[in-house]
Amino acid sequence: MGTLEYAMAYLDHAATTPMLPEAIEAMTAQLMRVGNASSLHSAGRRTRRVVEEARETIAAALGARPSEVVFTGGGTEADNLAIKGLYWSRQAATGAGRVLISAVEHHAALDPAHWLADRQGASVEHLAVDEYGMVHPETLRAAIERDPASVALVSVMWANNEVGTIQPVSELAAIAAEYGIPFHTDAVQAVGQLPVSFATSGAAALTVSAHKLGGPMGVGALLLARGVDPVPVLHGGGQEREVRSGTLDAPAIAGFAAAVHTAVERREANAAHLRTLRTDLITKIREAVPDVILNGHPDHRLPGNAHFSFPGCEGDALLMLLDAKGIECSTGSACSAGVAQPSHVLLAMGADPIRSRGSLRFSLGHTSTNSDITDLITVLPPAVERARRAGIS
Repeated sequence: MGTLEYAMAYLDHAATTPMLPEAIEAMTAQLMRVGNASSLHSAGRRTRRVVEEARETIAAALGARPSEVVFTGGGTEADNLAIKGLYWSRQAATGAGRVLISAVEHHAALDPAHWLADRQGASVEHLAVDEYGMVHPETLRAAIERDPASVALVSVMWANNEVGTIQPVSELAAIAAEYGIPFHTDAVQAVGQLPVSFATSGAAALTVSAHKLGGPMGVGALLLARGVDPVPVLHGGGQEREVRSGTLDAPAIAGFAAAVHTAVERREANAAHLRTLRTDLITKIREAVPDVILNGHPDHRLPGNAHFSFPGCEGDALLMLLDAKGIECSTGSACSAGVAQPSHVLLAMGADPIRSRGSLRFSLGHTSTNSDITDLITVLPPAVERARRAGIS
C-alpha cells in the first residue's frame, strides 16, 4: 500500500471536534455499566446519580442551576424544543403569534420557526443583520415595539456557526425582558470558546451541544430558566421536567459533562491559542490569495473561526480540491452541506449570490497546530487557480 502524499489537516472543528480524553474516559466507564436512570433499583439509582452529577457539573460550568439543565439528543432537538415549545406555550397563554429570529441563524433554529409559520400559523420575522452578520439592539427593539403583545419569542444565536460573528446576546435579552418576552439563544458554537453564563446572559433558554466542544455526538442540553416551561415536542415517560421524554443516555451525558467541564476550565488558554493560530491563518491566506475576502466581524468573532470568499470559485469545487490534498474544511454549516446554493448567512449580510457560493470556512479547535496552516497554504493557491478555471456554474 502507498502512503498519502499530503498530511491530513482537519480545519472543520465547527462541524465537530475530536472528543477530549476526559470525555472518552467518562463515557467509556459508563458504557460498561447497566442501569436506567428511571429505575428504582440499585442499578437505576447508580445511573441516576451519574446523570444528576453530570447535570450539576454542566450547570456549574455554564452559570446555571442544576434544575435548569434539560438533557436532549443534541443541539437541533434543543433548538426545536425551545422555538416550538415556547411558541406553543406563549400562543396558548397570550395568543402571541410572532417569532422574531435573526436572519443568520443555523437551520436548526430557522427551520422550526418556518415550520411553525407553514403549519401553525405563526408569523416569522427575520431580524436584519449588518455587513458583519450582527443583530443590532435597536433592530430588535424596533421589531418588538411595532406590537409587543404579539411577540411569542425571540431567538438569536450567541455566535454564528458560519462567519463566527458574536452577537450582543445580553443586550438583546435585556430588551426582550423589558416586554416579558422569552429570549432563546443557540450557544452551540460559543461554549468552550467564549465565556458563557446562563444567569448573567438574561436568556430564558440556551442551547448547547456536546460534540462541538469535545463530547460525544447525540447529546446536548437546553437550559431553561425557572418558570420557563415550553410545551413538549416529545411525549412519553415525562423525564426532564416533563418537557423532554425519553430514557436518558447516561454514558453520553457523562461524556458531555466531562467535556463541558474540561472545555470551560481550559477556555482562556485554548481561546488564546486559537486566536494566535487564526491570526496566522488569516494573514497567510491573504498573502497566498490576495483578492480573498474575509467574512464576519473583524474583532467580535469566535477565536477559531476564519471564513473567506474566493472570487471566481465555486465553494464546493474548491472544498473538494482541497479535500483531495488532505485539507478538510467546510462551505459553512455541515447540516446543509452538499447542496450547491448560496449561504443564507452571507446573503443576509449583503453579499451577492456568486460571492456567497464561493466561500469556505476554516475552523480551528483543541487539536489544531501550526502544521495544519502550513499544509493548507501549501495547496491552497493551486487549488484556487484550478477552481477559477472551472468557474461558477
